[in-house]
Amino acid sequence: MAISAVLIVKNEAHHLRACLETLTFADEIVVLDAGSSDETLMIAREFTDNVSVNADWQGFGVQRQRAEALAHGEWILMIDADERVTDELRQSILAAVERRPAVYRLARLSWCFGRFIRHSGWYPDRVERLYPRGRASYNAALVHEKLVVPDTLETLPLEGDLLHYTYRDVRHYLEKSAHYADAWAEQRAARGKTASIGQGVVHALGCFLKMYVLKAGFRDGGQGLLLAILSAHSTFNKYAALWVRGKPGPHER
Repeated sequence: MAISAVLIVKNEAHHLRACLETLTFADEIVVLDAGSSDETLMIAREFTDNVSVNADWQGFGVQRQRAEALAHGEWILMIDADERVTDELRQSILAAVERRPAVYRLARLSWCFGRFIRHSGWYPDRVERLYPRGRASYNAALVHEKLVVPDTLETLPLEGDLLHYTYRDVRHYLEKSAHYADAWAEQRAARGKTASIGQGVVHALGCFLKMYVLKAGFRDGGQGLLLAILSAHSTFNKYAALWVRGKPGPHER
């Protein structure tokens, strides 16, 4: 069964080559770029001719839908540029596509701030990434998009880890967090939702306690403490961004 490894990218020259080198087992590699200004496109074309650009950004879900439409294989393996397929996972994928159609969940192991994070609620971070083309597809969410799986398809785990080289440094974390907070607030506001500063504080504290205490983030050393603090900050920012959206502008007073 043919496998299409599918990526949506933008300015991923730092990661892309190492990612694509772990995907050469796929029958096809599909890269959809959102308007990179670095060497992303040049690197992508070293590995595949199926490289397209669509800079009309309408969110992660829509971009993944567009990328799915460019694939030709019976199976789609959706991968991000900061991820790597390990040898064990590759063997599991090749065995899975020979079985009956199903959606497969991959265990993602993240490297962050100098170590792999094996606690904090981060591992195993199972993500649905291998699925039969045309039988499942991503929704159109701006952020935190999900694969829509029909009831007729089983969801099964795969052996092996998908390595995730997530944040380069604290600044990178904060930049991505701010982007996700804005997209989350926009999505919620469009559905008529509101928030308060108090909700932000409560959810942030809950996030910290869950990650650091309940999910044993303390076992991830200093990185676990830092991640719990940053995640609490990110959670607060989401609610704060939604709260601010409900306030009048300078010309509405």
